[in-house]
Amino acid sequence: MKSIIVIIGPTAVGKSSLSVELALKLKGEIISGDSVQVYRKLNIGSAKPTPAEQKGVRHHLIDLLEPDEYFTAADFQAKAKDLITEIQARGHVPIIVGGTGLYIRALLDGFTFPEEGSTAIKQKWLEFARVNGQVALYNKLKQCDPLSAQKLHPNDKARIIRALEVFEITGMPLSAQRSYEEHKYPALDKSILYIGLTAPREIIYQRIDQRCDDMVKYGIVQEVSALLKEGYSPKLKSLQSIGYRHVILYLKGLLTWDEMLRLFKRDTRRFAKRQLTWFRRDPRIKWYDIIQNESDIIIDKILQDYNRACIVL
Repeated sequence: MKSIIVIIGPTAVGKSSLSVELALKLKGEIISGDSVQVYRKLNIGSAKPTPAEQKGVRHHLIDLLEPDEYFTAADFQAKAKDLITEIQARGHVPIIVGGTGLYIRALLDGFTFPEEGSTAIKQKWLEFARVNGQVALYNKLKQCDPLSAQKLHPNDKARIIRALEVFEITGMPLSAQRSYEEHKYPALDKSILYIGLTAPREIIYQRIDQRCDDMVKYGIVQEVSALLKEGYSPKLKSLQSIGYRHVILYLKGLLTWDEMLRLFKRDTRRFAKRQLTWFRRDPRIKWYDIIQNESDIIIDKILQDYNRACIVL
């Protein structure tokens, strides 16, 4: 069986470009572990690799859904499992690439999710929100799972309802389940290579600032404006992602241009910091500093580790 390669790291560190070069050398196929690239029409703000940047390498879980569709870690887990089987059946190497830590761990560490199952429960909370309002819905979550409520925006209806569902189905707060699972790391599976890309924090922040500037230069404002003109709600989960929500506030006149750009950069840096905090806890990841090691050197080292893993298998 071909080894699975996982490439993780903070935003703007260069995961996408390195994974494409690696895939070209290994007959690999890339499974995107990004919670925004899964949506069609969200291209610039998600840093979705263009066809030219993909260089003919097959990419999966990109452009899968419309912006108003819902996608969870459980959905990613199910789809990515099937894709791994299909890719390996073709004699190719699955390369999972992303910065959404929960997605990666859900897939590789077998997180269990309550059945999406109770449509009745979900409908009950949707109706509750319709009748009583979003504030009342949020207050319900604060009562049963204050830690999850603290981490969620009061207007994030989808995630609030999901947390209420989990509590009602399992009797256990979502925050307690995640806290347990986040700190419990299975033994290293020798068929999986965990590769982390990193850099000194100031370098990551410089790259983030440049990426945000580039997104504005290449049209994220126009991209968001077009989505809103098509009738997509600014409250959608997809459009509340970093960058998109900032542009929406600018288009509504609630932020100036300079404020929008400043908050876009600030929140992206904070996101990168959270990504590193999440991934640094995992002892299975082998880290490469992109400043100390050029891309070709990192790829050569990954290939050596991959070949060793295949011999062990």
